[in-house]
Formats: sequence, C-alpha cells, structure tokens
Amino acid sequence: MTISRRIVLATLAAPLALAVSACGDSEAGATAGQAMDPIAAPDGQQWTDVVEVTDSDGYLLGNPDAPIKLVEYASLTCGACANFAQTGATPLKEEYVSTGTVSYELRNQVHNVFDLTLARLARCSAPESFHPLADQVWVNFNDVMGKMQGAQSQLANVGDLPEDQRFVAIANAAGFLDFFAARGVSRDQAEACLSDSESVMAIGDRSTRQSDELGINATPTFILNGRVLEERSWDDLETVLQEAGARPAQS
Repeated sequence: MTISRRIVLATLAAPLALAVSACGDSEAGATAGQAMDPIAAPDGQQWTDVVEVTDSDGYLLGNPDAPIKLVEYASLTCGACANFAQTGATPLKEEYVSTGTVSYELRNQVHNVFDLTLARLARCSAPESFHPLADQVWVNFNDVMGKMQGAQSQLANVGDLPEDQRFVAIANAAGFLDFFAARGVSRDQAEACLSDSESVMAIGDRSTRQSDELGINATPTFILNGRVLEERSWDDLETVLQEAGARPAQS
C-alpha cells in the first residue's frame, strides 16, 4: 500500500488542529555572505512572474539561477505555514525574489488527506497559479479549516469509493470545489484533476520520500542553499537572508 493510500484510509477520523506553532521539529542552520547586487529579469518580465516546476515537484518562483536559493516545505493544513504566508510571503516575494538574487521554491509536505487534495488542486492550473492558490488557502485558513472539520463526519466511508471518486468526494464535502472555482479553477477542471488518483497519490508519496531523505519533520521548514534552518518566522528568516547577502529591492 502506498503512503497516500494509507493517508486516505487513516487520517479522515483524526481531528485537524488550527495550531499556529510549527507542525513538528527540525534541525538548525545558518549562513553568511556579501551583499549582492540585483540581477535583471529577462526583457518584458519581472522575476515574481517567473515560475518553473523543479525536479522535486516544487514550484520555484523567481530567478532559477539566483545565488540564494530558498526552499520551503509547507503543509496547506498547517497553521504555522498559514501564519508565515500571511506575514512573510508578500515581503519575501516583493522585496527579495523581485531582485533576482533570491529564488523561492515551495514544496508540499502532506499531513492528511485534505492536505493531499488541496495540494493537487493548487496544481490544477498553470504553474504560475500555484503560489497564488496556495496563498489563498493560507490567507483564508480559518474558513477552510472550519469546512474541513465539518466534512470529516461525511467521509467516514470514502475509502470504499472507487479511487477515481475519492478525492472528488473529499473536495466536494470540504467545500474545496467552490473555493477553487471562485479563484479560477472550474469545478469540471478540478474534478478532472482529482479523478486522476495516481497523480494525486504521487504528491503524497513524493512528500514522504523527500521528507524522510532530508530529515524534515516540521512545517514550515526552510532550506537555504541546501542547509536546513530552524527559523520559521518572517523576521527571523529575513535576517538569515540578509546574512546570506540578500538586500530588499527598495535599498
């Protein structure tokens, strides 16, 4: 049985917490470097509009050749991740990614079946939509979580459904189809994405494999140029970025 099938069968009955503290524990790290000059984006583009899907199935925003490479492992159902998105995502992108010296790659760490469903829906449009859709989940975190809590009792038998119906049923019960439809992903489009159960479960399997390989057991966890950090708040992370040589766009 794959990791994702175990998630589907085992996590629906577990209560979902609205905690803002980090969802686990991880190790610390730090880095330092010289101040870096901005790097120009290609003609007619801004770095905050440039997105590519990496070999790790992360969504890298900004200059793919940026000397400062920031990776975040995040769960779409984690309160601490929502807190970072609400306080740090905008300055990170507008003040640092925009300079071309910092890239920001977002990777999903899957904690439960709702998390897995949301991760697939965030991928259900163009790559450029992934970051904005993930941010919308986190900005509306309390509302999204409230509907998820209410959906758990409706999905006691979801494991008995055919695989191509399970994630559609989960998304419908939790209000995800309406949520994403209001943000440009039609119900038909979302249902088609979720009906491909193998692509959904592959996200969970990659999440588990990567987390095990890197020793990541907390969200959000940030990795800077290959080094796992203990910092999770924007204030602390900005300090680490500046120690690595990043400077905000307005400086």
